[in-house]
Amino acid sequence: MTDYIIVGAGPAGCVLANRLSEDPTHQVLLLEAGGKDWHPYIHMPAGFAKMTKGIASWGWSTVPQKHMKDRVFWYTQAKVVGGGSSINAQIYTRGNARDYDAWEKEEGLAGWGYRDVLPYFKRAENNQRYANDFHGDQGPLGVSNPISPLPICEAYFRAGQEMGIPFNPDFNGASQEGVGYYQLTQKDARRSSASVAYLRPIRARKNLTVRTDVLVTRIVVEKGRAIGVEIVDRPGGEKKILRAGREVIIASGAIGSPKLLMQSGIGPADHLKAVGVTPVHDLPGVGSNMQDHLDLFVIAECTGDHTYDNYAKLHRTAWAGLQYLLLKKGPVASSLFETGGFWYADPTAASPDIQFHLGLGSGIEAGVEKLNNPGVTLNSAFLRPRSRGTVRLKSADPADHPLIDPNYWSDPYDRAMSIKGLRLAREIMRQKALQPYVLREVLPGPSLASDDELFDYACRSSKTDHHPVGTCRMGHDDMAVVTPDLRLRGIEGLRVCDASVMPRVPSSNTNAPTIMVGEKGADLILGREPLPPAVFSGNRAA
Repeated sequence: MTDYIIVGAGPAGCVLANRLSEDPTHQVLLLEAGGKDWHPYIHMPAGFAKMTKGIASWGWSTVPQKHMKDRVFWYTQAKVVGGGSSINAQIYTRGNARDYDAWEKEEGLAGWGYRDVLPYFKRAENNQRYANDFHGDQGPLGVSNPISPLPICEAYFRAGQEMGIPFNPDFNGASQEGVGYYQLTQKDARRSSASVAYLRPIRARKNLTVRTDVLVTRIVVEKGRAIGVEIVDRPGGEKKILRAGREVIIASGAIGSPKLLMQSGIGPADHLKAVGVTPVHDLPGVGSNMQDHLDLFVIAECTGDHTYDNYAKLHRTAWAGLQYLLLKKGPVASSLFETGGFWYADPTAASPDIQFHLGLGSGIEAGVEKLNNPGVTLNSAFLRPRSRGTVRLKSADPADHPLIDPNYWSDPYDRAMSIKGLRLAREIMRQKALQPYVLREVLPGPSLASDDELFDYACRSSKTDHHPVGTCRMGHDDMAVVTPDLRLRGIEGLRVCDASVMPRVPSSNTNAPTIMVGEKGADLILGREPLPPAVFSGNRAA
């Protein structure tokens, strides 16, 4: 019999499979609904721009967003080994120290403060540049600096400084604020996904089984204990039950984990009954507390060949491929969003509340009308939304898409701060340092100036940053889904370990925090002593 069944081979699931199988006496089974990470786009850094259009994803969308003129957002969620770490833009940011201190002090989550979680970030990290109080260089996850930055990136840094935004060489170090290069989950010019970093080196372990293309339809609960999972291993196939001797661990992400719990009869009982699911355990917080970062962007036309747009031409594409194969350089080695920064929309905020991503092309993901010259994009996202959404079932059929409702801008503060962030992005693009590179603003366009006009623009053009969290949050109150040691409240032998347990979205991209949750979660599951809290010889991160 298998000791541990892990449902979902995303960032946290891959970490758990590695750490739980380190003890050869533990039999570990990792189940993934998607396929293997064979597609070449996955491993080429620039390939992520293709992934957001549906490769290796579920193909889900949101429900109409009632506070954004009923806009329906395409909502890419990975369906592949490695999960989001296999299809994202590889940006390695952890958030602000105050994020995790708030988890501990305001949410009551002892052991999840910044000094407690930093050692787990460091344990994961194989940093190619840093080995210090804030970084590790002995872990499995490749983290490196951009290989092929362009001159427009340096001009962007100078533009930020012209506005009083300092240059920051390390967003994960002593201070978060400023503009600079992001570190990336790359090693040797290839994506370092959780699959590549955590699974590939240990696939020969005899006590670890990884099965792909397996849909888990429900958690099997008997007498208040999770004893296994029900699966279908091919479309139209028979249902089978796989048993776990110790624990079932759900690591299916902020959408997939609450969906699976509700399919299993674990969740808000009234909702379950309404869609035809027999309640097994009434847990009202399942699928609530959803948070996500919404992305607004400025697109400008360049004065010349300053970004990667012209590489879409056939002969340039061929040259880019040769550059990458022979030299491990050029546009294919770029994440395309490897430059950015953190700053303030709300001047009273204790830490940065806006994140920028400089895209080395015009509408890399979103698409934009044809320009005469290459374009450049500057994305802005408000980092600490007050709006809360839900994940719900459409029906009792596990094959049905979930009802995803981020509930963007239900709190007017989020709308106001997001528009301020967009204005900051426009201002950066208009600075003197960028004038040799930027010819004109195309979107939103100089004719749009009022908050109402920018709101209309955002309703038409904004997109998700793919950072959903919180739908199975840790806590102590009646709406908490798991305890601080990730045990599901009210059912034995069942834990959740992924981005869904985060009570608040970190002020950053969410891949690195999810890997941290996997690292810390493994110690909790195995009953190990936690890593010693971080001690700083200099300033702490803020």
